[in-house]
Amino acid sequence: MSATAPDPLDDPRAPLTRERTHLADSRAALRAMREDVEALDIKDVAANWVNATVLARQIDDRIKALADLSDTPLFFGRLDYLHAPGAEQAEGAEGERFYIGRRHVHDADGDPMVIDWRAPVSQPFYRASKKDPMDVGLRRRFGYTGGELTAYEDEHLSDPSETAATSKLLQQEIERPRVGPMRDIVATIQPEQDEIVRSGLGGTVCVQGGPGTGKTAVGLHRVAYLLYAHRERLARTGTLVIGPNRSFLHYIEQVLPALGELSVQQATVDDLVAQVEVRGTDDARAAVLKGDARMAEVLRRALYAQVTMPTEPVMVVRGSRRWRVPAYELEEIVRELLGREIRYGAAREALPQRIAHAVLVQMERAGEAPDDRVQDAVARNSAVKAAVKAVWPPADPAKLVLRLLSDGEFLAEHAAGILDEDEQKAVLWAKPVRSVKSAKWSSADAVLIDEAADLIQRTHSLGHVVLDEAQDLSPMQYRAVGRRCTTGSATVLGDLAQGTTPWATRSWDEALAHLGKSEGVIEELTAGFRVPTDVITYASRLLPHIAPGLTPVASVRENPGFFEVRAVDGVAQVVAACAELLRNEGSTGLIAADARVPALADALTAAGIGFLAPGEETTEETRLTLVPASLAKGLEYDYVVLDEPRAVVDGEPDERTGLRRLYVALTRAVSGLIVAHTGPLPEQLGG
Repeated sequence: MSATAPDPLDDPRAPLTRERTHLADSRAALRAMREDVEALDIKDVAANWVNATVLARQIDDRIKALADLSDTPLFFGRLDYLHAPGAEQAEGAEGERFYIGRRHVHDADGDPMVIDWRAPVSQPFYRASKKDPMDVGLRRRFGYTGGELTAYEDEHLSDPSETAATSKLLQQEIERPRVGPMRDIVATIQPEQDEIVRSGLGGTVCVQGGPGTGKTAVGLHRVAYLLYAHRERLARTGTLVIGPNRSFLHYIEQVLPALGELSVQQATVDDLVAQVEVRGTDDARAAVLKGDARMAEVLRRALYAQVTMPTEPVMVVRGSRRWRVPAYELEEIVRELLGREIRYGAAREALPQRIAHAVLVQMERAGEAPDDRVQDAVARNSAVKAAVKAVWPPADPAKLVLRLLSDGEFLAEHAAGILDEDEQKAVLWAKPVRSVKSAKWSSADAVLIDEAADLIQRTHSLGHVVLDEAQDLSPMQYRAVGRRCTTGSATVLGDLAQGTTPWATRSWDEALAHLGKSEGVIEELTAGFRVPTDVITYASRLLPHIAPGLTPVASVRENPGFFEVRAVDGVAQVVAACAELLRNEGSTGLIAADARVPALADALTAAGIGFLAPGEETTEETRLTLVPASLAKGLEYDYVVLDEPRAVVDGEPDERTGLRRLYVALTRAVSGLIVAHTGPLPEQLGG
């Protein structure tokens, strides 16, 4: 008998072949969606050139959002439901199947081929478990090499005979080496992370997360989720991501565009308050005091002290008639405006109208019938203008701060009972400054000016703000960020153990209060997905000295990673360690105390090893980044050589800050770490 031809569906490769076919069909559908947008003709739709410009920009953004990135999987998972996904959702019949990906893709008939990871029907991909399968029969994860689908892995969540097991594809994706900027984690979001990502727009969330817990990724994905769930509202009010420095922002800038979100702005706190050129620096004590929340009250006092009670009446001449507003009535108006606690500038703008209203009342009593035009004319009367200028003079925020910092008597008058004499001396400039332009403003001074500007005129509020590496902000910087979301919400991300400024945050409750979001919910991430077990265990030796009581990160990686403490003779052996790690796949960072960076740069150049500065994008040819310890926060590398830990500690003004800087530097490695030292290690790492 001749052999029976094998059924292609019995071929173990058949499911993979079918999934590859679905991927190819989905890419073709996405391409068709993009072509449909590119073919749109708006010539007969736009009423004028303004509308045409707006529509053209919206279409261009839509085209960019529909880009198919060849090395990025279009979908990474599949859900097979046992039943239709909820009675309230008429999305499909029993046993419907959904492919979960970075963006929605539909076919020519409008039927979904890929479901956006943010959609409600996608949630079980992240939350379902054997204990709570959420009506999912099968969860399938896909593995990719480049952009090619090469593997899949199934979990039969509703099958009691199948035991729960760690997903190898999930672990491989988490631990995969990286070159270039930070990427999204939509394929690997964990249940505790997903809860934060999908929390509502109305509430502020503060995430305390140690190294490798994914707090930055969670914050960025929460923005993407909120834009999906509240797109129309946030399109009106705007969203902003605030990072500690430009290198960090460059490192994360591709995450949201990869998820199809192009409208989110990025900035540092210095960018937000850049009303003057920063050319100076403060010593640590002055910076701490200028960043103290008490300075807000000093500024408020100094500003409103310019308001004086009127002693003379206002005489308004109109035609042959004279209208007199007595001083006591003017004083009542001024006191009423002060009592309303509205912005200085808004009150000043209201004052001439209030005086004009008093004149109109007299006119009406005399039998006249003035209207709004008459009131506006009276408000512009020269006598009224002169009275307003004398009673409620115009204010310039930079000039106000300039006087406070350069005039000891003025500062003493308005800081009495708030700052003691020594504190006042600490914030005063050593030499008087003649003008705003000639002043060498510091970053802390710029924040004071921003506070003063908000006292004068309300700062525009956004719909949502993400504040990353928040533990390093001063109370006054928190206030500056809080002004940008007074009517919106915030996602605050940080790690108290990584606070490396003299004014570093002591508690998240205190930080939220300064931000103006005392009702915010504090969440803690303690599962480390990126930092190897041996590395985080070693770094955690510092926690009792830098953040007592903080829960150490527990690495959940199966791969323990590579870790070695290595005694070396000098920079040549440090360079050799870098060359050794560069033989591996992925990126390498050489982190060192700032003062040692020039010598290491010379040694690398002499050895013929190319390197980049933080913020410059790594390539296959150049995978080493030389990182000053002061810029290491928030960055990740597959392998790290940490040069001279003692020098990192000694490079800071005090030991606790130095140990925190060292903790940051120790926890930048994803796959391996070599700690290279010539001198003794800090005693806190011993044992």
